[in-house]
Amino acid sequence: MKGLYSIGIYLASFIIKIAALFNSKLKQGVLGRKQTFTKLENAIKPQDKTFWFHCASLGEYEQGLPVFEALVAKQPNYKVVISFFSPSGFEIRKNAKIADVVVYMPLDTTANAKRFLDLVHPDYTLFVKYEIWPNVLHELKKRDLKAILISAVFRRDHSFFKWYGSYTKSALFSFNHIFTQDDNSKILLNTINYYKVSVSGDTRFDRVSNQLQVDNTVSFIEAFKDKKTCIAFGSTWPEDDKLFMNFINNYKNSDVKFIIAPHNVKSSYIASLKSQLQVKTICYSELHENSNLADYKVFILDTIGYLSKVYSYADIAYVGGGAGTTGLHNILEPAVFGIPILIGKNYNKFPEAKALISLGGVTSVASSSAFDSILEALLTDQKLRKKQGEITRTYITSNTGAVDKIMNYLNL
Repeated sequence: MKGLYSIGIYLASFIIKIAALFNSKLKQGVLGRKQTFTKLENAIKPQDKTFWFHCASLGEYEQGLPVFEALVAKQPNYKVVISFFSPSGFEIRKNAKIADVVVYMPLDTTANAKRFLDLVHPDYTLFVKYEIWPNVLHELKKRDLKAILISAVFRRDHSFFKWYGSYTKSALFSFNHIFTQDDNSKILLNTINYYKVSVSGDTRFDRVSNQLQVDNTVSFIEAFKDKKTCIAFGSTWPEDDKLFMNFINNYKNSDVKFIIAPHNVKSSYIASLKSQLQVKTICYSELHENSNLADYKVFILDTIGYLSKVYSYADIAYVGGGAGTTGLHNILEPAVFGIPILIGKNYNKFPEAKALISLGGVTSVASSSAFDSILEALLTDQKLRKKQGEITRTYITSNTGAVDKIMNYLNL
């Protein structure tokens, strides 16, 4: 199985390099991986003590960050290496303040694994959620280097639990400990005789809870909201736009404002989005000293880095990704502020969405007419809005504590 896996990696490398000629995102990854070893050689010395944190993309980084921060607070003299597999994660966090160096994870060949670990020589390695790279993990175990997996989620259809997944399954045994989000994941690991596992919950709850401890003031959003009711549409895609565009264009109440924070902030898409709006709209990129933001009905946040703070101004949130097949974005970010949340129809792979729907704090809508009806009810019934908001807030507070459980195990 190891041979087949290695052949697959080399084949994938070849395909990615060909595809990168026609895809800018893949090209970023190919070019970025060429710099990985040089960046590590320049940043990490043989005598350094190091933490290595690996994340697939931005979501996993945000999930792991509260644990990363807790470890660095305990051991401030350690060098921190953060690696990403995805260009989207790397590009947004390539200058992360917590890290001494941020790199692309090299493709998982045996030679790359050995060279990477020679350079990083991590005292502790943390992988987040789904990241299982067998050759790297086996090499970590050979060197008797400590590694844990946090916020892990396993499903029965994963290769670890299939007859053909023996090599990837064996990689799991390279972890000194695995912290899962739920009981089902622990049970699945037990079926393959892996018992060094604890249910810690999802570190994202700790991550979003920390948002309440920071200054969430955003002056231009405050000026735009103008003390009126505000609905925030976060991380939206074109499929999401179809759900809410009619409502925004036809809702006449001047005491309601709308903020749209699309996932894609490319100028061509923003222009298309703005052209569909029939009410007075301004973009972040259009702001200037004389902008009278209170006069606008819609604010398009065509930049990144503000969304978690923007949710603090919202009275109701719609979180994108669920109307299509791209994947539901993080509903915990608005939930921490105790507001009702709407999402699209595709949420089955997101346990927090299923839980909050069953509790009554999140509503799934499948059509623009359903969206109109639900949002109208929330806007006109303040008691309903408050009730649903309390449900989302309580859900967050009752699920924090994963970071403490992980840190107690690490005992650094």
